[in-house]
Amino acid sequence: MKRPASRPSRTGLFLKRQKRLLRPVIGLMLLAGAGAAVYLAVPLPALQKQIAPLRDKLLGTSALRVTSIRVEGASLTSDEAIHTALNIAVGDPVLNFNVTRARENLTALPFIDHVSVERHLSGEIDVHITERPPYAVWQHQGHFILIDRQGQKVPDQGANDKDATAFAKLPLVVGDGANENAAALIDVLAQEPDVKSHVTAAVRVSDRRWNLSLKDGATVLLPEGEEAPAIHRLARINATTQLLDRPVELIDMRLPDRLTIRERPPEPPPAPSAPAGDGAKSSPQHTPHHTQPTRSPTEESRDE
Repeated sequence: MKRPASRPSRTGLFLKRQKRLLRPVIGLMLLAGAGAAVYLAVPLPALQKQIAPLRDKLLGTSALRVTSIRVEGASLTSDEAIHTALNIAVGDPVLNFNVTRARENLTALPFIDHVSVERHLSGEIDVHITERPPYAVWQHQGHFILIDRQGQKVPDQGANDKDATAFAKLPLVVGDGANENAAALIDVLAQEPDVKSHVTAAVRVSDRRWNLSLKDGATVLLPEGEEAPAIHRLARINATTQLLDRPVELIDMRLPDRLTIRERPPEPPPAPSAPAGDGAKSSPQHTPHHTQPTRSPTEESRDE
């Protein structure tokens, strides 16, 4: 009777399994070693010279050329600026396109927040741009800063004169905290175009409330936290009285049940020209002094 074959030990099974797993790794190591030997044996310039014809042939094939450039999300950025930043055109070798450099160039353009650039070997280049459109101009500590709706600074490096002219039409807000509180006020003014057309700037006072500076130099004092009702009320009053077109200096609306108006003082009459004399000295004349009447507290209010 034949003796049954002995079962392989656990160690033998482990080594046999590891040998099977290591065969591909050993093959790759041998291939890498052979490649390294060739690389070291042939000087790099000579190797580049040898493969240059093959590289040029590959790049010259129509299958590896740019066939289209698609750009999405650009409304403030011109096509010319985008294509200059990409530094590639339809028909150029697609492998010559540097995605990282193109992304950096686009991000450096004004009003661009971030971009996504993709290159496909089929010849397509896809560019998606996310812009931060300016919502207002914030005057702060002597500087004019473009801000978005959230009050954050909009990147404007590289903005040109054309951009500056376009953004001169944006609302102007002034003072500490004006950037963070501008959106709500601007939205209310947009609902009352007659009032908005007279406003040149909104000034934040002590980061608590707003004053509106009008085109004729008048100032409207708005109540704290009640800007919307006050502006709607001002629009109703102006519709019947044309108050914003009258020569007023101040309109105080800080109290909901009272409207205080201070009229602009009249212009002094021009001084009469002295008649041509015959050289005789004119006698000095006494100019009477007139005391201006004191205004009541309801006619003039101080901003506290």
